[in-house]
Amino acid sequence: MKRVNVILETELYDKARVVGFIRKKSLSEIIRDALRDWLTTNVDERAELVLSEKDERRILKILAEDDFVPMEQVKKELGL
Repeated sequence: MKRVNVILETELYDKARVVGFIRKKSLSEIIRDALRDWLTTNVDERAELVLSEKDERRILKILAEDDFVPMEQVKKELGL
């Protein structure tokens, strides 16, 4: 987890505290849930590309550093 500072309007903060008390949830938990829901509906194709860049770099590193075995050799070794 990461610690972040968030500035909320007083009214929003007060309402969230009351709801958190009633539902026995911390303010952090309420905000995490809300952010998770928001990301689920708002991550589009461009955002996915940025988010997947880390995976792409990892794959490119594997391709550059690991030994490449031709498909025919793999099929032969596996008896396919």
